[in-house]
Amino acid sequence: MNTTWNGRIVAWDPQSESQQVEETSPFSQDNTFHPAETDKVKLFEQARRSVGLSRYLLLSEQKPEGYWQGELEGDTILESEFILLQAYLGHERGERAKKAANYLLKKQNDEGGWSLYPGGPMNISASVKAYFALKLTGHDPSSEALQQARRAILAAGGADEVNTFTRFYLAFLGQIEYRDCPAIPTELMLLPKWLPISLYAMSSWARTMVVPMSVMTALKPCRKISPSEGIRELFIRSPEHWPVPKYPGEASRLSRLVGKAAYQFDRLYKWLEKKKCVPLQKIALKKAEAWMRERFENSDGLGAIFPSILWSIIIFDVLGYAKDSPEQKYSYAQLEKLIIEEEDTLRVQPCESPVWDTAIASVALSDSGVWADHEALKKSAAWLLDKQVLTKGDWSETVTAEPGGWCFEHANAYYPDTDDTAMVMMALMRQQDLVGKRQEAWAHEGLFPADLNLYEEEGYDADESALEDDEAWQDRIDLALDRGEKWLYAMQNSDGGWGAFDRNNHREMLSSLPFADHNAMNDPSTPDLTARILELLGKRGKRLGHSAVNRAVAYLEQTQEADGSWFGRWGVNYIYGTWQVLQGLAAIDFPQDHPMIRAGVEWLRCTQQPSGGWGESPESYGDLRQKGIGEATASQTAWALLGLIAAGEAESETVRRGIQWLATHQNNDGSWTEEEFTGTGFPQVFYLRYHLYPLYFPLMALSRWLRASCSDLTVDYKTRPRLAVCCETTR
Repeated sequence: MNTTWNGRIVAWDPQSESQQVEETSPFSQDNTFHPAETDKVKLFEQARRSVGLSRYLLLSEQKPEGYWQGELEGDTILESEFILLQAYLGHERGERAKKAANYLLKKQNDEGGWSLYPGGPMNISASVKAYFALKLTGHDPSSEALQQARRAILAAGGADEVNTFTRFYLAFLGQIEYRDCPAIPTELMLLPKWLPISLYAMSSWARTMVVPMSVMTALKPCRKISPSEGIRELFIRSPEHWPVPKYPGEASRLSRLVGKAAYQFDRLYKWLEKKKCVPLQKIALKKAEAWMRERFENSDGLGAIFPSILWSIIIFDVLGYAKDSPEQKYSYAQLEKLIIEEEDTLRVQPCESPVWDTAIASVALSDSGVWADHEALKKSAAWLLDKQVLTKGDWSETVTAEPGGWCFEHANAYYPDTDDTAMVMMALMRQQDLVGKRQEAWAHEGLFPADLNLYEEEGYDADESALEDDEAWQDRIDLALDRGEKWLYAMQNSDGGWGAFDRNNHREMLSSLPFADHNAMNDPSTPDLTARILELLGKRGKRLGHSAVNRAVAYLEQTQEADGSWFGRWGVNYIYGTWQVLQGLAAIDFPQDHPMIRAGVEWLRCTQQPSGGWGESPESYGDLRQKGIGEATASQTAWALLGLIAAGEAESETVRRGIQWLATHQNNDGSWTEEEFTGTGFPQVFYLRYHLYPLYFPLMALSRWLRASCSDLTVDYKTRPRLAVCCETTR
């Protein structure tokens, strides 16, 4: 079977390969793995077939421009807020609002509420918003769905318990007064950045939420709706007696004192507003308006995230901007990009992830044997080079450095981040020294399926003497990498670690402010980010003895948990963090017998499930007893395997069982089924399902296992195209 991809011929037939793999599974009916079945040659064949299937599928997902972008799925708060926006604009009975309501009904839990992730407990804020959205779109409150939701909400404390963001939604639709929301003074815009409480002391994502919400506090936009569409039936107490929203984590004594003082200031500010004694408010409003408009430039919306885009639409509406003004047309266009509309449902993405997806997909394909100068990887590298942010953003308010990072989305010039920067740089490094990369690929060509045997394609010269590195191309990559590395050095925190968007952005007291209950006021160092950048530095030739490396390793030593694991801020959770740290330390040639490494390996080994896979629920962010516990998933199994392989465990029975799990649970099209949310937005508040995670991470893990464990097992494609043969190799 010949198939074309991007105009080129690929001739691998997965059905032919599948005939070599025994249909019998090493899993019994109770899904328990039997070690006796871990025959290495058979596992090699299964892994090769899995690589071929997933590699083919991933290549087919590449966009014509050269990038990858999977759907980014959040919880139903997104669809609810979309409907609430439509209600503010007077379109709550429109077709799109009703489609979003259909999606909400599909996601309702058995007990009647809505959760932050599949299988999670009911979340009161998500449930109140969903109930309100359904009523606004015309659903009968006496229907079974709404009756069930109402019972669940009241049993959980009613609308009284919703968070700050939800209260603002209730206020702009007239369900409560703005005085019942925590005040966010617009005068924050006027505070000098050296103060411990100021705009630039907050995290970048908090900034893009706080500024528009401060305008909401000042201008108090509201659309009154009929009482029959309201949700007073969800109130247990009058809103003025609702409890103050609280940060979900543990607070220090200082933070508690700051919180008490901030609560008193909140009351004072509201009193001053009532007396119209806020003389600086108009000046602050002008500054907030200008601040938001400035950050529309070269961005997929304010902060390039759905909530800030939504607030922007409301803010510029109340400021008097017409719907056809450039500002409003811009925000509506950015919102439209996030909407996925189908025949009877509509869902909303929190943002888009093309840079992140493209970098990881490129690395995974390279790991799987796709040559660096292949059209797919050349196009993705060129696309990534064009996305480097070469203008200064919010980070430059506290850091003196030349720009050089990458953002997560298509465009977000004010907010490049260290995680994407490191991942993109590792992808671009695969484009350096193309002759050397070709020689490396030839050395491993027998490990991987033949669907990309470029030396057999018409017009392709396999003679390495004919392959010359394009100096202009290499110079461009070298320059981008140099800029990125310098920027990352400048972003290293004083504790030796890295945060995502800012340097030294960790003022714990901010989490005690009355409006800080979204658990996102800080952007501190985290083990997963620190380890990814350490991995990059290792690939750039840095080792112990280098200042940034020494400080990063010291930070990782300090943050290792007593059980050997590491916290994962941006992926769920300790599996994610532990994988990344083991991989980062391996890249700098950190001794594999070091107690820190062995403890991490042992934790992963102990959390492997009887099936051979790994899984962890977001519940572990709030309950440490749930660490490493959850339904086994392809992405988390891949993370665990990648960490263990990096730590020298490729030949272990633990790793072989994990590889077998991936090979056995793969779908016929090369994908893996994964409904679980394994990405993290804000711990205990917002989680994500990256739809490409269960494709490129398993591909990466399988490919690295083949490289690390199966160099003595190859396939001679030229003489026996699909026959596994053992070869003597010279070391």
